[in-house]
This record gives sequence, structure tokens and C-alpha cells, in this order.
Amino acid sequence: MNELTGQKILLGVTGGIAAYKAAELVRLLRGAGADVRVIMTRAATAFVTPLTFQALSGHPVPLELLDSDAESAMGHIHLARWADRILIAPASADVIARLRVGLADDLLTTVCLAATAPLLLAPAMNQAMWQHAATQENIAVLKSRGVSLLGPAEGEQACGEVGPGRLLEPAAIVESLVGQPGEFAMARLRVLISAGPTREPIDPVRYLTNRSSGKMGYALAQSAMALGAKVTLVSGPTALVPPTGAEVVPVDTAANMYEAVLARARRADIYIGAAAVADYAPDTVPHKMKKDADSLALNLVKTRDILAAVSALPGSRPFTVGFAAETQNLEGYARSKLAAKALDMVAANQVGAGVGFDVDDNALYVCWPGGETRLPTAPKSTLAHQLLTLIADRYHAQHSAENS
Repeated sequence: MNELTGQKILLGVTGGIAAYKAAELVRLLRGAGADVRVIMTRAATAFVTPLTFQALSGHPVPLELLDSDAESAMGHIHLARWADRILIAPASADVIARLRVGLADDLLTTVCLAATAPLLLAPAMNQAMWQHAATQENIAVLKSRGVSLLGPAEGEQACGEVGPGRLLEPAAIVESLVGQPGEFAMARLRVLISAGPTREPIDPVRYLTNRSSGKMGYALAQSAMALGAKVTLVSGPTALVPPTGAEVVPVDTAANMYEAVLARARRADIYIGAAAVADYAPDTVPHKMKKDADSLALNLVKTRDILAAVSALPGSRPFTVGFAAETQNLEGYARSKLAAKALDMVAANQVGAGVGFDVDDNALYVCWPGGETRLPTAPKSTLAHQLLTLIADRYHAQHSAENS
């Protein structure tokens, strides 16, 4: 069975004695059904010729960033958009360091910086280089951005030393690509996520808001990209750094978020409403209010319901996931929200003092028509991956049933 049929894999080959194994890797990837294109660094050509990879992949092998023929058609952008996944094997200590700081000083690093596809690294280097604090720090930073690591293996190295740093065998790399449950479960899916709070103006200098930090929604965006999705993040005001690779649409009010989400929902396969959208907004006063009276009454108007509107879109609509932040009766309210808004799934969390908002950990009760599960307390990045794997499973199950 060709487990990678239809997958477009861009293989980066960097300098090192393990470069010769990349030829076997190309053969195995094609045997598994993948369409493979190869980019080599200049150092890699000292170990294997470009002609070898051209013969094995069936495609020309570009080498230089400023190749006049390729760049006349923005070749590096085309390659970045073509790939479903980018795999660098072997990945040298040098290219890992350059990727960490975002350099774009050759074709391979430029394509990686321009790409939104998942990036996988199969490191290969001397054991001391692998264990050096600088390399480990670079790896940690890249992993925090959603980069996946394949290996390295341990054993005898070409230099005669023994330890971690060997390239995983090509068969093990291919097995990792096809054999890990949930890995790249969202490949080529378009995922729309709303995150953060909204700000509802009272007058030109004051507004009503809530305690949402946006951390859960941003973690979902990062994890969705790591699972292969193309992500659009509609974000209310937060202090967070936007995830690299996502299309980010900044909004301010509930009305802004409604318009931004509804304008994009029909193009999405999945919509996850993780934002803490204001339920009511005040009638805005055109001038700054003065502190004249002992008390003040605000007239609040109900905002439009984003989740219900997306769920009710006529014709084909995205798989719609809602969030529920509750202080009591968590499961009951989650089930009620699922039914009342005709959602495909609801993820509910308890909120209150030190729980849910403004913290890095969370726990979720997740329900869908005919099922439920609980995700115990964990870092929001871990919860995001667990929840997205569950969403992907339900999405694929639903579509398989519809197409059967």
C-alpha cells in the first residue's frame, strides 16, 4: 500500500557524510507514492551530485537562490507553496542554527522561511556537536515553533566516535512519516480559528473586555500548522506573538470578529471558535464621558452569535467547534451549547480564580453528538495538540460517512 500517495515532499539535503543516504530516502519516498523534489546546499554537492537526485526524483535539482531562470518566476516561492511537507535529511548543525535565527542566505533556508508547510528535520552530525548547548537550544526553539524532529539515532559515527547524532535510516524516516497516529492529520485542510478577547467601546477612550489571554487559540493555531493545516487566525487584542506561517487577521470588537470570520468561513474546512467574544456591547457614546454622577447605567445590546451563524451557513459549511468557558455545571452547559447551536463539537473548560484565564495550563471536557471525552490538566500547547487530533478524527469520520 502506498501510504504517501499524492503527498508532495520537498527534501532538503545538507552537507555531511550522511548525504549519501538521502538518495535511498528519495527512492523509498517515491516507492511509498510521494512526489519528491530535492534542494541541495552547495556543501551537499561535495558528497553527492545533483544528477543523482535528478535521476531518482524525476525533477531538476535547484542549487542557487539567485538562479536567473528560476527566479524570473519566483522559483523559491513556487517551491515553498508546492510542498505539503518539507523534510531536511540530513539536517546539519549549521542549517539548524540558520533556521533557528531565520536566515535566508541560500535556496533551502529561503524556501523554509517562505513556506507554511510542516517542517521536519532529521539531524546528522558529530555526537559532541549534537549535544552542544547551542545545538540543543536551537532545537528547542525550532520545536516550540512546531518543527518536528526525526532522530537522531545513536551509534558509531563516521569519525569513529560513538553517541547520538547518526541520521535515522531512510526506512525509519519514511516509517515515521506514515506510521505515527495523528501525524499530519490535517494535511491540506484549511483551518479557521478565532482567538483572544474582544473590546467593546463605551466611549472614545473606554471599553469593556474580558480576561482572555488568547493563549489557547494561539496554541491551536500553532499545533494545527504542525499537523499540516493551512491556518487563518482571527485574533482579538492580545500580547502574544502571532504564530509564524499563519494568516493573522487582527480585529477589535465582536462586530469586527463576526465580519472577519463570516467572510472566511465558507473557504474553511474547519472553524474553531476559541475566542472569548463579548455577549453584549454598550451603545457607544461619541464623546468622553465625564465623572459627573454618583452612578452610571450602561445600555448593553446583544452581539451577533458567530458560532451559530457559521453553523447555520446554507450548503457546505465548515466542521464547527465551539468553546465554552463556565464557572458551574460545565458538562451540562457544554451539551446545551452543542445542541442549541447545532455544532459538531464543543470544548469546555472551567474558569475562575487561577483557572482557565491568564494561566499556561488548562483542562477540557469535549463533547460531540454521540460522544464525549476529558482531556486532563496539561500545558495549553499539549491540550491543543490533543484536541486537534480529536477534531481531525471526527472531521475525517464525518466526511467518510458522508461520502460512503
